[in-house]
Amino acid sequence: CPHCYKQVKARSKSCPACGGYIPPGQHLLEQAGLDPLEAPNTATPIATGRSGCHSPRLARLGARFNAFVLDTIVLLGSFAAADAWVLMRWSSFDNAELSLTTASVLATIGINALIFFLYSWIFEASCGATLGKVIVGIRVVRTGRRTALAAAAIRNLMRIVDGLGLYVVGAIVAGCSPWKQRLGDLSAGTTVVEHEFGIISKILAVTFAAGVLGVSGWAVPRICAQQNASQPTQYLSQVIIRVGRTDKAAY
Repeated sequence: CPHCYKQVKARSKSCPACGGYIPPGQHLLEQAGLDPLEAPNTATPIATGRSGCHSPRLARLGARFNAFVLDTIVLLGSFAAADAWVLMRWSSFDNAELSLTTASVLATIGINALIFFLYSWIFEASCGATLGKVIVGIRVVRTGRRTALAAAAIRNLMRIVDGLGLYVVGAIVAGCSPWKQRLGDLSAGTTVVEHEFGIISKILAVTFAAGVLGVSGWAVPRICAQQNASQPTQYLSQVIIRVGRTDKAAY
């Protein structure tokens, strides 16, 4: 591996130790004693090790945005099911009016954030790409020596800062970075590159995403049908939002 210098198989596309990209024919160049910089390579360099190897082309910000939108669509189903479960237990209903307490609002925000973090963390740590990234054809790779779990955790925790202003902060930092890294990438030692996933991987990603949305669509009405599940909370029980409608208006 040109990044961590661990022994890898000749046909490996990425290093199992650090997740770094292994250029095609890397082993042949090294066995022949040639400098990989002398080999023709049209890819955009993002990291150069002692072997002088170049990494694949950096992912465009537009592709990263498209992947984020697809991931958000998939997660909306999970958010809807989780929010329905919370609201049915920590909010109150009176005829056609829904009263949201401080506890229910904080719980929905916290659970949605946890779902988003776990989704991104698990997928990026295990295979380097979320469902949206697989469909678009981009992948997160490590440029540092952190483990996959640590790098993915730091990268996604930093979304708290990168996501300010609807990801304006992250877009500005990535646009100014030579390796298109947002603050999460800079902190975790990662970057996002183009990666051609196989057709089977893309079919599985689309199928998994459709399954999540389908299960959520089936579960939400059944969760909301549990009219007797509402339970008052002892703390943070002040009503801060009321949603309802009358014969002439909605509020």
